[in-house]
Amino acid sequence: MNVAYVYPWDVVGDPTAPTRLAELGVDTIALAAAYHSTRAVTPYHPAHRVLDVPHPAFYLPIRLHTWSRLVPAAPTWTPPDAYLQAQTALRRAGLKVHAWIVLTHNSYLGTRFPDLVVRNAFGDPYPYALCPAHEDVLEYCETLVTETLTLAEPDGLILEACGPMGFTHQSIHEKTSGADWTPTDTDLLSLCFCRTCTPHYPSETAPRIRTILDHPATTSPETDPYPPKADTMDHALGPLTDEVRAIRVRLSAALRHRLLSAARTTAPTTPITLHANPTPWATGPFAALPDGDPDLDVLVGNCWGDTTTDAARLTALANLCTPGQRVGAYVLALPPRPADATTLTEHLKAYAHAGASEFHLYHAGLASPQRLSALTNALRHLP
Repeated sequence: MNVAYVYPWDVVGDPTAPTRLAELGVDTIALAAAYHSTRAVTPYHPAHRVLDVPHPAFYLPIRLHTWSRLVPAAPTWTPPDAYLQAQTALRRAGLKVHAWIVLTHNSYLGTRFPDLVVRNAFGDPYPYALCPAHEDVLEYCETLVTETLTLAEPDGLILEACGPMGFTHQSIHEKTSGADWTPTDTDLLSLCFCRTCTPHYPSETAPRIRTILDHPATTSPETDPYPPKADTMDHALGPLTDEVRAIRVRLSAALRHRLLSAARTTAPTTPITLHANPTPWATGPFAALPDGDPDLDVLVGNCWGDTTTDAARLTALANLCTPGQRVGAYVLALPPRPADATTLTEHLKAYAHAGASEFHLYHAGLASPQRLSALTNALRHLP
C-alpha cells in the first residue's frame, strides 16, 4: 500500500484533485482531520494559491457535548466539515481515505491552557506542546480519536505526535539556531518538567540538566561531574539515565495505549498507523517506540534526512515488528529533495531494502507537476 498525504483544503473546492491524486499510483490518501497551524501553498486550486492557517483546527463537526476541558478550534478557512467533503470526493475516485490526526502539537490549546504544556528544566513553556502527563490532555487526545472514527468512519487511522513534543519546532520566525546546541542538548531541553512530570524524576534531574547546559566550555571534564557538551544522553544524565528514560518511555506509552484502546472500542477493525521512532528519547511528530507495540498495524519512520540514517531507522522499526505488522517510510517529495524520478527511485529502493513495505508520500497537494511525475515514475519502477 502506498499513501499520499494531503489536507482538506487541497481537495475541497478543486474538482480535479481526486483524479490527479489517483493518477499518482497510490491507493490510499492520508487526509488531515486535525492539524496544527501552517502557511500552505495550493498550486492547483482554482480559488486560492496561498492559504494562511493561523491556528490548529479539527476539520470535522465539533459536537461540544463530547468534549471536556479542551475543545479544538474549528477552521474558518474551510467549511467546518471539510474532512467529510474531501473524503467523499476522494472515495468517488476509488481511493481509500485514512484519517491523519496530530495529537499533542496544538498551539491554540497550549496558549489557552499554559498549565498543560511541556516545560523544560529552566521552566520555559513550549506553548505548542501539550504534555500527555495531564489527564486533560489524555482526555482531549482520546476524544479526538473517538470523534474522528465516529464522524468520519475512515478506512484507517494515522496518529502523529502521539507523545510529548520537544524543543525542536518549526514556528513562525524561528530564532533558535546559533546557540550551537548539540543534539543531546536539544534532547535535554525536550524533557518535560511541568507540575505533573517533575515529581516523577529524581530530584537532581533538573539541576543537573541546567548545569550541563549552562556550564562554561573551558571547565576541565576531569575535575567536573557535569562535563560540558555531553555527547549522549547517557553521558549527560549519568546514573539518572535509566530511571529518566523509563519515565519518558512510559509517558508516550500511556497515551498510545489509551488511544489504541479507545480506537479499538470505537472501530475494532480500523487499521492504525503510528508515526514512530525507535529512539527512547524521541519527541515530536514521531513518538518514541523503543519496545514496539503489537496492537499497531503499521509503524512509519521519518525519511526526510540522510538516506543511510533513515534506512537504519526503518530497519530498527522492522526489528520491533510482530508478525503481520508493517513498516512504512515517510518520504519527502518536496525540497530539498530533487524533482527527479531516478533519485527518488533509489531512495525508495533503499527504504524497501531496509524493511519498508509501504511508502507514505508528503505531500501531494503541494508537490509541483514535475515532482508528482517523479513520484509516479518512481512508484512504477519499484519491484
